[in-house]
Amino acid sequence: MADPESDRLGGRLGRYVRVGSSVGGLAARLAGQRYLGLGLDRDRHAADLAAALGGLKGPLMKAAQLLATIPDALPPEYARELTQLQADAPAMGWPFVKRRMTTELGPAWLERFASFDKQASFAASLGQVHRATLPDGRAIACKLQYPDMASALEADLNQLKVVFSVGQRLDPAIRTDEIHTEIAERLREELDYRREARHAALYRAILASEPAVHVPATVPELSTDRLLTMEWLEGGRLLDWKERAQEERDALAVAMFRAWYVPLYRYGAIHGDPHLGNYTVRPDGSVNLLDFGCVRIFPPRFVHGSIELYRALMTDDTARAVAAYEDWGFRDLSRETITVLNRWAAFLYGPLMDDRVRRLTEGIAQGYGRDVAREVFAELRKMGGVRPPREFVFMDRAAIGLGSVFIHLRASINWHRLFEELIDGFDSDALARQQGVALREAGLAPSESG
Repeated sequence: MADPESDRLGGRLGRYVRVGSSVGGLAARLAGQRYLGLGLDRDRHAADLAAALGGLKGPLMKAAQLLATIPDALPPEYARELTQLQADAPAMGWPFVKRRMTTELGPAWLERFASFDKQASFAASLGQVHRATLPDGRAIACKLQYPDMASALEADLNQLKVVFSVGQRLDPAIRTDEIHTEIAERLREELDYRREARHAALYRAILASEPAVHVPATVPELSTDRLLTMEWLEGGRLLDWKERAQEERDALAVAMFRAWYVPLYRYGAIHGDPHLGNYTVRPDGSVNLLDFGCVRIFPPRFVHGSIELYRALMTDDTARAVAAYEDWGFRDLSRETITVLNRWAAFLYGPLMDDRVRRLTEGIAQGYGRDVAREVFAELRKMGGVRPPREFVFMDRAAIGLGSVFIHLRASINWHRLFEELIDGFDSDALARQQGVALREAGLAPSESG
């Protein structure tokens, strides 16, 4: 009798082949436009690329969705199409679950649970989650990685190079080699569930004093490289809070702000994927963080640079801004390039520089950000382009994801004072010490931190 899970795996591998052919064909059409003068409808080309990727589960889908959120890594036509992609393939069935659990925990694995749901509670790009109960009554979540993800990832990263080349050739203002390197390293890390368990331990420690943020405990004896078992935290969707009272929405926005930025400015760590499925909200408005596959650890100089640029913009200090960009890893920037980058930075930092209660988008016309970006990158293009440091990828990802959350909630907050409180007394040496202790206690040596 045919194995339905093997059939599904074979179908997925066939899908990868078809996607590779489609993406390769799109790149060939682009080359024809660039070198042979052939006409190319960029909107149609972008839609065809999205169609080639649509419905595909796995690393390439995750990378495409991530790529679409990085400002101007791709031309706007491509970003618009890729943001609409959804990894909505159904969860794998019980035969796969039994095989994965037997491989990871042994043939008597089911005896280690009081109950284990056969149907997945969640299905994502790289794995699916099943709710279970331990003999002591604790509710837990078991995340199982899909088959053959490591080899699929390497194939997908090759496809991603083609996707990047599409954007690079159409718009050379932003050079994407460092972006590809960063995405590749983080996606490889996401397949290591033992590392994710260490990330969870890190976040559980550094957010222990935040009453409005909760991090699940891991169950080490039921976790492996491809199985991660954690405490089950009850909560609902953030979008269900959109119609709550203003003060409740504001409190939730503050909790989300601190969940992401206390780790960054106190320990140099950021959760790089604020996707709506990666957290839930408790009835009291506190936040559950649920997924720690994509965590980026920054060197203290990078965190220092982000604060210094803010201070430079507040005081109109060009020399301080130049030093901040150098802390970030920019090199050989001309005065003209600094002026252009400052214009973009002033837009991004704007709400933090305004000492009053306001909504994030207050006073900004719809589409203004796109207009600023278009002008900035047009000028960068004239100057020969710029290569963003690789650390920017997940800083941007987090900022854009959280900005979306705050806009959904229509939060009205004094962002300036919230940020000033967070960075008050910042010291790079103190951050380095705190970071080192926290990483060692979580089993993450500094050399592992990226």
